[in-house]
Amino acid sequence: MVSPSHTDVSSAVSSSVVDQLRRAGCVFAEDEARLIFCVARDEGDVRVMVEQRVRGLPLEQVVGFAEFCGLRVGVQAGVFVPRRRTEFLVRQALDVLPEQGVVLDLCCGSGALGLAVAAGRPVGEVHAADIDPVAVACARRNLARVGGQVYVSDLYAGLPERLRGRVDVLVVNAPYVPSGEIGLLPAEAREYEPLVALDGGGDGVEVQRRVAAEAGAWLAPGGRLLIETSERQADRTARAMVDGGLVARVVADAEFGATVVIGVAPRAAT
Repeated sequence: MVSPSHTDVSSAVSSSVVDQLRRAGCVFAEDEARLIFCVARDEGDVRVMVEQRVRGLPLEQVVGFAEFCGLRVGVQAGVFVPRRRTEFLVRQALDVLPEQGVVLDLCCGSGALGLAVAAGRPVGEVHAADIDPVAVACARRNLARVGGQVYVSDLYAGLPERLRGRVDVLVVNAPYVPSGEIGLLPAEAREYEPLVALDGGGDGVEVQRRVAAEAGAWLAPGGRLLIETSERQADRTARAMVDGGLVARVVADAEFGATVVIGVAPRAAT
């Protein structure tokens, strides 16, 4: 959830707004109300935002941003909201990214991963791609801060050839919810985030397999592919990387509730 601003707006928070949010099932109703009052320009904005939240829109889409790795990442209706657990993937990427390295964020959504990596370490180039034009437009706004380039692309298909064999860190939060489990997701995700950002196919690993199969052609020698997955799918994700010619290992973090598989491309023969 987006954290409220430090600005003291307690006097402005209407008890009726809090009550509306509570009745709609918002556990952190008072914090959400404070944030809405912080970003709203006038009472009309407040009314519209509260109505949107009561209908079930994710708070981040209502206020127009998500907090991720200490950054405000712009989001909008129809764009996947970056989750806190994915900060673990960013941390792993920063551990292996060489200075002035080349970063590629596939299935980028809002571009949160590429932005956070570029904010955490000096990079040479930042690239991102998504199949959804709405997500691409959002990512372009976010990555403009770091000079990033964003492409409408079905995975690698629309990437510039000059990237081939040059990517030092490839970060991927591809959809990994099995198709049969989409209906079990919270309504916020099911109804307001794009299915293409959620549905990972029969076992949840279909998109990850496609990513891993071609990653070796785009990674620099010794480059890394990092894919967020779930604990129960990690072995399948790692197998996909091995089948793609990478050396794979699984890392996890209980605090974030996150699992990431890291694949390393072979280094050039000497």
